[in-house]
Amino acid sequence: MTGPADHPFVEAVKPLVDALGGEMVAPELARGDDVVLAWEGQDVLAVRLPHLSDSLDHILAELERRHGVPLSQLDRRTKQSVVRTLEARGAFSVRHGVETVAGALGVSRFTVYNYLNRENAPKGGR
Repeated sequence: MTGPADHPFVEAVKPLVDALGGEMVAPELARGDDVVLAWEGQDVLAVRLPHLSDSLDHILAELERRHGVPLSQLDRRTKQSVVRTLEARGAFSVRHGVETVAGALGVSRFTVYNYLNRENAPKGGR
């Protein structure tokens, strides 16, 4: 970002912007869909949010960093946990979300749907 990168507000919101996969830009470079943030009445920075498809890639990369190995190398139970996390974050509302997740996990679309159905199945007896 060009501009006051050392401003305390910029430093405070940087972890959030990074977690969202956004980009911080100087307020004067803001586009129509950027979010301009102000501190004490003065524009300090603009946040350029990623497109939804880019967000899914960012979430998958973050999960991979968190686990320390490629998602395809995780055991079945951990992959199921990853699918639950992704579902909670809206990953499957993105077009081709299931295919993208299946590819990252090294499983079939059918397996991802099974993980989702298993989680959403009614608990208890028949």
